[in-house]
Amino acid sequence: MPISSHEFELVGRLRESIEGVIIGKSNAVRLLVAALLARGHVLIEDSPGLGKTALARSLARLIDCPFRRIQFTPDLLPSDITGMTIFDQASQEFLFKPGPVFSSIVLADEINRSTPRIQSALLEAMNERQVSYDGKTHPLPEPFMVIATQNPTEFIGTYPLPESQLDRFLMRLKLGFPNSQEEYNILLSRRHGDPVESLKPVIGMSEVVHLIGLTPDIRIEDSVTRYIVELAQRSRSYASVSTGVSPRGTLHLAASAQGLAFVEGRDYVVPDDVKTVAPFVLAHRIVVRNDGHPGGTAGLEIINQLLRKVPAP
Repeated sequence: MPISSHEFELVGRLRESIEGVIIGKSNAVRLLVAALLARGHVLIEDSPGLGKTALARSLARLIDCPFRRIQFTPDLLPSDITGMTIFDQASQEFLFKPGPVFSSIVLADEINRSTPRIQSALLEAMNERQVSYDGKTHPLPEPFMVIATQNPTEFIGTYPLPESQLDRFLMRLKLGFPNSQEEYNILLSRRHGDPVESLKPVIGMSEVVHLIGLTPDIRIEDSVTRYIVELAQRSRSYASVSTGVSPRGTLHLAASAQGLAFVEGRDYVVPDDVKTVAPFVLAHRIVVRNDGHPGGTAGLEIINQLLRKVPAP
């Protein structure tokens, strides 16, 4: 189904509206929108105070959808995320009470301050878009996106995310510190309050679902598909790598490239789309021996080496 100019305009409007309040982070914004279109989840790892929460809130407000924030702490329980069964006095029956994960945009704030057992409560929701409880399956809404934030692993009181959890994230992003002009503009924008609070929807939920449905129609030529496969295959051939890019990672790379092409106003993927998203999609899936934990800096170095070595079509 051809994508119309109006549909490209909707995506552009969403991107520009987020960039209006998240100053100096245009690359992170376009990748976030690409992940939304690709039905993916995003992990943002960076120091506190750099706008991770504001980015998630901005997206939720601009697409006019339910937003819930889950503050991850060591004493959090899985039922605090997914929900629980309660006894209803009126009906004399046990009823399932949905947890905060039953929202369109879920902010999993400081996800690595909880133990891996608690983190794993999100696995089914992120992968299957459903929650199983007491033998019953409860579907999650559309759209559904988890935006998780985590502090760098050297911070006190953090737990590394297990490989299975990291692999569920389409992308891992970093925001970084602003330069002097950007920080000056941030100060000016907040003289009259938080600009996120004044955001109005620029696109409806039904339109978002429609755009997400169009993203798989973004064309990927066979030569680009083979390029994606070659990057994944070679990531498994390094002697220093104990776990390379999984087939899920290959699928995520293709979907992310389609999402980015949509954001850039094209109905086809070019090799540069793949190159742009590859470090954010693949690096956290690589486990390097003696690197400390999955998703370390050595994984990013390997992906950057592959992008230099593997010829692009």
